[in-house]
Order: sequence, then structure tokens, then C-alpha cells
Amino acid sequence: MSFTPPDHIRDILKNLPQKPGVYLHKDKDGRIIYVGKSVNLRQRVRSYFAKKVDRTKTERLRRQIADIEIITTDSELEALLLEMNLIKKHRPRYNVQLKDDKRMPYIKVHWGDNFPKVTVTRRMVRDGSRYFGPYTSAWAVHQTLDLLRKIFPYLTCDRTINGRDSRACLYYDIKLCSGPCIGAVNRAGYRAMIQQLMDFLNGKSEHIVAQLEARMHKAAENLQFEKAAEIRDQLRAVGKVVAKQKVIAAANTDQDVIAFAREKGDACAQVFFIRHGKLIGREYFLLDGTEGESDKDVLQDFLTQFYDSAAHIPKEVLLPHEVDEALIIEQWLKQKRSTKVALHVPQRGKKKALVEMAATNAADTLATLRQQWAADRSKHVTAMAELQAAWSLPAPPSRIECYDISHTQGAQTVGSMVVFVQGAPRKSDYRRFNVQTVGNDDYGAMKEVLTRRFQRYKDTLAGELHDPRQIGKLKKETAWSLLPDLLIVDGGKGQLAMALEVLAQFGLAEEVPLAGLAKREEELFVPGQRHSILLPRRSQGLYLVQRARDEAHRFANEGHRKRRAKVGVASILDSVPGVGKKRRQILLSHFGSLDELRQATAEEIGSVPGIPLEVAEAVKAHLA
Repeated sequence: MSFTPPDHIRDILKNLPQKPGVYLHKDKDGRIIYVGKSVNLRQRVRSYFAKKVDRTKTERLRRQIADIEIITTDSELEALLLEMNLIKKHRPRYNVQLKDDKRMPYIKVHWGDNFPKVTVTRRMVRDGSRYFGPYTSAWAVHQTLDLLRKIFPYLTCDRTINGRDSRACLYYDIKLCSGPCIGAVNRAGYRAMIQQLMDFLNGKSEHIVAQLEARMHKAAENLQFEKAAEIRDQLRAVGKVVAKQKVIAAANTDQDVIAFAREKGDACAQVFFIRHGKLIGREYFLLDGTEGESDKDVLQDFLTQFYDSAAHIPKEVLLPHEVDEALIIEQWLKQKRSTKVALHVPQRGKKKALVEMAATNAADTLATLRQQWAADRSKHVTAMAELQAAWSLPAPPSRIECYDISHTQGAQTVGSMVVFVQGAPRKSDYRRFNVQTVGNDDYGAMKEVLTRRFQRYKDTLAGELHDPRQIGKLKKETAWSLLPDLLIVDGGKGQLAMALEVLAQFGLAEEVPLAGLAKREEELFVPGQRHSILLPRRSQGLYLVQRARDEAHRFANEGHRKRRAKVGVASILDSVPGVGKKRRQILLSHFGSLDELRQATAEEIGSVPGIPLEVAEAVKAHLA
């Protein structure tokens, strides 16, 4: 299919430099839709506008390109690093990307602290801590830590550890903390235990097992049977973890094995982590934007994105096939690891078998996931069909909005709006409302929430806002600009009548199907019908309505708790002489929470810019 680029694009193509760098394709709205790199920008960017292109994806992409931005670099490695950062920042729709890569959990050992804690985090920062991961399942991480804590009873509390506390917490009594707060273990002993925990996470378990066995036998010889039983339980916990770590290579082996599977636009990468010759874990990662991309490009994009955030860079990475920029990626990995890293495509032997095993696991995982997705889609289709029949709707309700109210005796009232699209929650469209016009009045609160919601719809439709600077932003918000195919309010006939009144106010009573869900019998009340609708107890339609109702309830309660906590802190600090709104914000911004502020000394509070010493002393006295 022939294609002629616009005149201004042709002008850009004429002046492209023959240098390494990054190019950004933008659409007519200025959004970045693709980021790429090349050792020769002139040659690479022009290839998108050749008479014939070999990919449907490129054909679609180039028809949306309205502008091209060029950033030159001094080397191909710099171009690689810049490309990764821009993809992470802008997440262009045509780039291959890891799904949910910003939310993957890590195990974090706070090694920079005197008495390191062990926590789960989703963000790595350079603070002296040691990280292990990423993992795809937070549940699996917590399960691992639950076992490890029985072997290495690490700290989880926020106490300031000086060894002089009068008593320990419950965790010490149930053997899940070693008690440094009361001096039961000193700093050197505690850090030695945490070092063993890190060794264990890296696959070095033999010497730990040997030490535990020696301690158990010694305790038994000394007739310390309770202590021996405690160590025996630790060994059992060790055994549960070690049983999952298979010895598959030489003792000094430090490598990752990567392979992937693809089917109809879906792609799944599998990574085996081999440390000290043991397979200590494996994770799968889903990728977006792979349709139309070559296997080499998919693998290369996965490598750069995965190792950009990986906590550990191994000595060797085994791959199913070559990638074009292997030397540049090896150079980049060497910088991250500080020693040589090799990308290797094995042709025979054990390493080849490992890659094949990873590929088989990737294919099995993808097949299982696709079956789950198909089953979920089938359930969603069934649920929407059942709701269509119950309401006699012209079409299945693809967009459902559900509303709920949460408050404490009329104080800090919060309304929630949750959205389900095609039977699944769309959290980007969730909204909360801080109710301001009523007190202990659920009907009035619901009226305010729905009035504000449909006023936003009306304003978005008409492009009329009090602040013209917000018009462009609001028009892009589908949360406001789309009407629901079904609106559900949590409550019975009273809430239903209030919702109907608001819809009538905006002329939407005939356009938006409405129902009120009463909790006791899970009855659905509909305007104009005397009798309620009772969906079958085990129907997918009822499950969907209940999920929406429960999610609205959770979202409203969460907002109410946050609002109540803020007001509680504000009221406490506002009662301190000399502390107004500005100083309250300064204090909370500096210390982060009321608990941290309460633990600070008057001198520490007085050292905060804008807080005089006499005010600091008043704060300390008030919070004591």
C-alpha cells in the first residue's frame, strides 16, 4: 500500500543527522506513540516512510505520525539508555512493554540501618538497602517471608532500637523477632543473622543448615530441649524453602535463563534464576505491544526493560536466540554489575536444555493464562446478558457505575463512584467525592454525589467550565464524559428515588437505566416497578452486581478513613498554641506522620525551618 507523508514530515526526513540517537514519533495531539533508537538516525527514521514496509504495525504507526522529534547522542549505549528512560516515562502505545512493570514487588533488606528490617516494596531507591526480585506475585513474596521469619526472626516494628526497652512486643514472645529492643541480641549478632537471610535468598543454604544442625545438637546435649525444639522447627522451615531450590549447575554458577512464548498477540517471558548452582526461583512476565514484532525485537526489548529494574545482574544470561544489539546490552549490563556480563545462546548440552525448559514453561504459562482469560470473558458476557434480560435493556450493559456513601455520624462524609467495563473494574475511572452540603443524611449525600457527577458530564459535553484552563483536561476524562449503561446505588427505595430525581434534573431519566441494591435480600429496586428484581443466587449477573457494590463500599470506606485521619491530625495540631494551617503543613511534611512527630525531640522540631523553638516546645508538651 503506497503512502506519502505530509510535507512537514518530508522536510524533517531531509534534515535528519547520520548520528546515533533516539527518535520520538508523535500523533496529531502531540502524544508520543513510539520511541526508537538507532546508530544512524537518518537511515532508521526514513525506513518508516519507504514505499513498502514489511510490517502491518509499521503501516498503522506511520499513518498516525504527525511530528518527529530527534535527540542525538554520543554513542549507541547512550541511545539505549535514553530510549529506555523515555519508554518508561511515556509508555508509548506502539512500543513493546512489560505489563505492570512499575508495580512488581521486591524484598527489601534495610541494610543501611543499624538493625535492618525486612520489608516488601515496589520501588528501589539508592539508600544502602539490598533488594531481591522483582517478583510477579506479592502473595508469593509474603509467603516466602513468612517462612524466612521463622528461620531468621527479623524486625518489623518502627521502634528506635537501643537495647534498653523494658519489654519486647508479642513477636518476641512467639519467636518471630530476636528482641534487639531489649538487648536479647546485639547489633553484630543481629546483622550476622540478616546476612544469613540474604545469603539464603541468594541460594547459599548449606552452611546455614549445617550451623542450625550443630546448634540443635549442642542444645540437646546441654539438656536445653526447648531451645533444641525451636531450632528443629527452624530447620523444617528451611527444608520447605530448600526443597524448591534444585541443584542444576556448578556451585559457582550465577546465571539467568530467559525464553518466551507468543500466541495471537500475547507474549509471555519466563526467567529462571540460578544462583550458586541452584534454581532459586522463576518468574513469568507478560508483554504488551508485541504484535507484528520479530522474536529478536521482543527479546531485546524484554532484556533492556527487565534488567533496567532487576535487583541483581548475573554473570551470564542464557537466551533462545541472538539479539542484534548484544554487544551494547552486554556493555550496559557490565556497567550495572561492575564486572563482565555475557549474553550466551547455547547450542547443546545442559545450558541448551535449560533454555528449552524455560521456553516450555513460558508456553505452558501462556496457555493457562489464555484459558483463564477466556473463562473470565465468558463469565463477563454471561453476567451482562443476564443483567440485560433482567432490565429489558436494548444491549448488554458494558459500562456499569456503582455509588456508595461512607461517614461516621455524619462527619467526613465521602461518596464513591466505581466503574466496571465489560464486567471488569476500570480503576482509572474510579472517583471519590468529599461531601460538603449535608451532615448525617445518606439521601442528601447521594444526591450531592450524583449531582456533581452528572454536572461534570454536562460540563464536559458542553465544554463549559468556570475555569477555562481545565476544559482540555476534562474532555479527555472518560470517567465524566461517558454515561453508564447501568447505574447502581447502594441502598433501597429511598436511595433509588434520590438518584432518579437527580437523573430527571439533568434530563437523563430515560437514558440511564437505574437500580438500587438493598443489602438484606440482595434485592434490586427499579423505577416504575412495584416489585423488586431477585436475580438467581448463583447467577453471574448477581455476582457482578455484588462485586460492583462491594467495590464501591470498599472505595468509599477507604476515602473516609483517609479523610478522617487527616482531620484528626489537623485538629490535634491546631489546638497547639502558635500552630496554624501553614505550620501544621510544614510539620507534617517534614516528619511524615503524627507518630514520627511525637517521637521527635523539641530540638528536632525546632530545627525545622519556620518553627520557632517555643512553638516546638509547645508541640512537644501537647503531644507528650
